[in-house]
Amino acid sequence: MPALSVIVSGHAPLSRLRTCLDSVTAQTPPDLDIVVTVPATDAPARALAARHELRDPRVTVVPVAPGAPPATARAAAAHAATGTHLQFLDPALDRLPEGAAAALTARLDSGDDAPDVLLTDHHHAHWWDDAAPGGSTELLAQAGTDGTTTLAARPALLDVAPLLGNRLVSARLLAEHPELVGTEGHDELYLSYAVLLLARRITATATAGLVRHKDRPSQRRAAGPEQHFAAFGQYERLHQLAHAASAPPALRARLYDRMVGDYLATLARRDELPPALLTEYFRRAARHTARFRPEGHQRPGGLDGVRHALLGRGAHLGYRLLRIANDKRRTVQAVAGARAEQAAAARTRLRYRRRLRRPVDQDLAVFSAYWGRGVHCNPAAIAAELAELAPDIRQVWIAEPDRVPLLPPGTDHVLPGTPRYWDVLARAKYLVNNVNFPNGVVKRPGTVHLQTHHGTPLKRMGVDQRDHPAAAQGLNLEALLERVDRWDYSLSANSHSTETWQRAYPAGYRSLDYGYPRNDVHYRATAADVRTARARLGIEPGRRALLYAPTHRDHQSRTRWTPRLDLPRLADALGEDTVLLVRGHYFHDRLPGPRHDRVLDVTGYDPVEELALAADALITDYSSIMFDYANLDRPIVLHTDDWETYTATRGVYFDVTAEPPGHVTRTQDELTEILRDGTWCDEAAAKQRHDFRLRFCEYDDGRAAERVVRRVFLGEGEESLPPVLPLERRTPAPTPEEATGR
Repeated sequence: MPALSVIVSGHAPLSRLRTCLDSVTAQTPPDLDIVVTVPATDAPARALAARHELRDPRVTVVPVAPGAPPATARAAAAHAATGTHLQFLDPALDRLPEGAAAALTARLDSGDDAPDVLLTDHHHAHWWDDAAPGGSTELLAQAGTDGTTTLAARPALLDVAPLLGNRLVSARLLAEHPELVGTEGHDELYLSYAVLLLARRITATATAGLVRHKDRPSQRRAAGPEQHFAAFGQYERLHQLAHAASAPPALRARLYDRMVGDYLATLARRDELPPALLTEYFRRAARHTARFRPEGHQRPGGLDGVRHALLGRGAHLGYRLLRIANDKRRTVQAVAGARAEQAAAARTRLRYRRRLRRPVDQDLAVFSAYWGRGVHCNPAAIAAELAELAPDIRQVWIAEPDRVPLLPPGTDHVLPGTPRYWDVLARAKYLVNNVNFPNGVVKRPGTVHLQTHHGTPLKRMGVDQRDHPAAAQGLNLEALLERVDRWDYSLSANSHSTETWQRAYPAGYRSLDYGYPRNDVHYRATAADVRTARARLGIEPGRRALLYAPTHRDHQSRTRWTPRLDLPRLADALGEDTVLLVRGHYFHDRLPGPRHDRVLDVTGYDPVEELALAADALITDYSSIMFDYANLDRPIVLHTDDWETYTATRGVYFDVTAEPPGHVTRTQDELTEILRDGTWCDEAAAKQRHDFRLRFCEYDDGRAAERVVRRVFLGEGEESLPPVLPLERRTPAPTPEEATGR
């Protein structure tokens, strides 16, 4: 029997269903059992599921009757599952993290006796972030040290978010309690707690077994108030189950606290319930708070205890008055908090100054990329090479709190603003970044600051932005130049970049004309790497994958963007054998607008180099990705419908439409036509690309990271570094056609 069956069951928009199925079929265990339920009358969902079943023998599609209740579909899937443990995913909300199935299967196989429930961590996918921590990592890590435990021994496990997908339930437990998955009204909240209450053996792990899409408040409001009121029936049944299972008092008290906490949280989100229903919700919540309160239960202290008491007494007017008073108190606290932050900043500056008096740590390197977003870009490639050539140099990465769970295992890291953050910045010999370190960082004698940049410049940068207000908005050029003065080295991929950086960032650093380390993979990747990249994205053999990667417009919002192409219409025009991979700028959130089953939103997909390997061609406008992708010697099409506006608002260093890496289009119809008639990859495009590569892929040959590490970290002279290989002697990674034998 396979160790794990992943069940995908529930109604979902086609794009969400695709994302969920792709994440499951990308898992590596060969014996993974995948069961998908689809309504017999939902033709698009049925076709999508059938395609996965056709290309992946692990997939079994179970059709269900039109209008079948969720419990019926869930029960049918559970009946078809063959694994010893079942994981239930809601395709409208859930997907699996990369490698989750392998990690969880290994955890299930590591013990002598299989648990009834394996409780895992999870990540949240917000509209602005693809995966933020779920908040239970520390609790699960502590519980994981127990080996196997029980809920009675660790009632705190009830505090793990009640998501059905973050608990793997044994088939044995479900066979003993068939009513769990087959009874209507046993929804996620009930089932999540019920399996823990019924389990005799529980194992916990801090491994993330689930990514849950987190709706915005407006989306939750659109779902209607029924979702909130449904909790009353589920909590009532849970208290009945706890009583029937003779749960100990401590466990029942924890369940009660979870219930009241959920009710108060819903009341606090006052905009999610219409005013007409808010009173009714309070009344029903008050009834449960009073009815299920365990004997001798101690309410929490402080304001939470006051809210708890008011709810238990059904004092709605008192609750509302308290809320008004708290709103006023928070305003006062905000003013006081601002003053406290100023004082804390002063203390931090003092601590940092003291650390600057200590000796420089000759074997410490601090890395950062994109303002603490994690292990990415040129710094990541340099760090990987450094670990090979100079493993004695310790690496510490700067990472924002929400990026920490996404760091590679074992990555030593610091959070911005913390004492250790300032300690390592004060003492590290090497500081590597693809943007700038904060203004307060001091350049110490004997330290080395390496600026790697994160693209070849087409748009104006640095002081060259001063005549373009849209680009320079909020930019303090004097402060920028003070940061630039800390650089010892500036990395470059071509002569154009070297000259541009010297003009845009005038300072005394030394230019390293070594290539961009992040592009090394474009020469080192194998046919297997290309196939793997396409498989992870769910790109079927024989399909053409076009990567559409537009850049940001400075005169538009950083948080919201609208593609300048009608992507569903383009996908329809290009036909079934073409899939569009759409990646927004790192400023942007997910792809807005209507979904299409051959338009894949890969805005949050990392690394971007893997997207490039998977794509047969690139469509972009003015993004620096064109210079990186050109290393692969694959077709590039520029869509420049707003060239005049872009050049006027941002400013550019040269006319890329006159010296393009491929054909240039100004309308969607022109773009569609050249993608349909073969012009996109004709001889004229190849000639343009060759000339473009000669100019802009000048130093990229697959050994850029090695040159950087040997020169900057090991102190080798220029004469001993690997020479840059001429363009005609380089061999890029295989194209998808070559990798798949098409």
